[in-house]
Amino acid sequence: MKPHGPDGNNEDHHLQRGDMEPQVFPQRWVQLAYLSALALLSDWICFATAATPGVYERAFGHSSASLIDIFLFTNVATCFLVTDIVNRFGLQKAIQGAAVLMMVGCWLRSGVSFLPFVPEDLHLVSYPVVVFGTILVGAAQPFFQCTPPLLSALWFASSERATSTAVALNFNQIGIATAFLVGGAMAVDSVGLANYFGLIAVLCTVVTAGTLLQFEDEPLVPPSASEMEKLLAGEKEPPFLESVQKFFKTPGFTKALAAFVCSISITNIVGAFIDEIMTRGGIIDQLSIDLAGAGFEFAILFGGILIGGYVDRSKEYKKISMICLAATALLVIPLGLTVGGIGTQPVLLLASLLGLGMAAGPVQPINAELAVDVTYPGDETAVESVQQIGGNLFSALIIPIVELAAKQEYDTFGVGSIHGDSVLLSFIAASTIAYFATFNAPLRRSIADEKKRDDPVPALESVAAGARTNSEYIGSPMESLNNEEVLPPPAEATSRSPSPEDSRNEKSSQ
Repeated sequence: MKPHGPDGNNEDHHLQRGDMEPQVFPQRWVQLAYLSALALLSDWICFATAATPGVYERAFGHSSASLIDIFLFTNVATCFLVTDIVNRFGLQKAIQGAAVLMMVGCWLRSGVSFLPFVPEDLHLVSYPVVVFGTILVGAAQPFFQCTPPLLSALWFASSERATSTAVALNFNQIGIATAFLVGGAMAVDSVGLANYFGLIAVLCTVVTAGTLLQFEDEPLVPPSASEMEKLLAGEKEPPFLESVQKFFKTPGFTKALAAFVCSISITNIVGAFIDEIMTRGGIIDQLSIDLAGAGFEFAILFGGILIGGYVDRSKEYKKISMICLAATALLVIPLGLTVGGIGTQPVLLLASLLGLGMAAGPVQPINAELAVDVTYPGDETAVESVQQIGGNLFSALIIPIVELAAKQEYDTFGVGSIHGDSVLLSFIAASTIAYFATFNAPLRRSIADEKKRDDPVPALESVAAGARTNSEYIGSPMESLNNEEVLPPPAEATSRSPSPEDSRNEKSSQ
């Protein structure tokens, strides 16, 4: 990321050490709303035809799964570029550019024949055009997936970061739920599919227009002590590959990465095979299956908000992650039980599905924030890019194995049987718990946030000393460093943060 001065130049920033205190602005909610909406749209587009794959295949002669594969492979490739692009152009331009790219992709996929004022008959565009549009959307999505921790660091107080990251990071799950509910209702034939693609294009255009008009880069005053220290120290982020090498040498980073990958792979797999899971559990009505799938995705979001809010206050990253992973390992088991094992009324199946969403979903934003905390003052976007690459690649590799395991059934002591896919997912969660339990690294960003305001030693310098001498900062609730007074929560500004142009005008008047 560029230095945090209004002009991208720390030396020109008119605020000096001691002249400012952490401050948050109402604009942060606008930022969060647009990033979340863009994330929702991107996954809605990715899984647009997942609810009606047969209609899509009849219309284009290709499977819906192949289109999703194209999207995901493009996504992974772009994850390697996001960090350097954001560093070069800033958060505002990167998100706005990605929004425009996604909008163009949507219109390529839909065409314009669905518009009422277009004289030509309603029809679908050709398959190569759909593929090209999908590639554009796949290239745009990582900008919405990899930047939530950066947005939280730039705009939100230390007591809000895990929650804001959870909202932005998990709102894509609502996009998947929307794909099942809206797609299942509209895309019943080729005409409905054309109108469905058109609806997505129009909604994407509206959100993109709002992003171009209202999405900003960063506030004039940082929201936390740790971000203030980065600003005043003129921290410049290295290239992505250099950051990656540093991260893997940082204690605690691989533990947070493993937990993130475990969570995203399990939620991806359950979401992808929701139809099969529900059917073998006794739920065969398509609407019921769609509603169950939507409920699972909503549970992921709500779990992230509720549990993320607790972690914001307590900083209990390790404890809460362990509890959520343990619950995940247990709750995937009922998803593999046959009807004979759970009775003809699959209450246990539905309860387990929603519970799994509530337990597994929060692990992603919590460990995104944990990884940023232990690598401070590292690049937040680079951290999330590594996690997204790892999670998506592992999901792609494990899906064929899960498909094979699902065909295997094991006797559960004479009271039914369990499918091998649930056993495999439970094993992945249990293995992750065993590895994550060894986490023992200092929370560097939290240490910086808790430093006394008038401490003459910069927080960036004190982090190293704190890491060596203060064991209470190792994955535990944040205590006052050596019982010193800590920074109060940042005050909320009564107006929107000044724009870079406002700052330059103020300097020129001085």
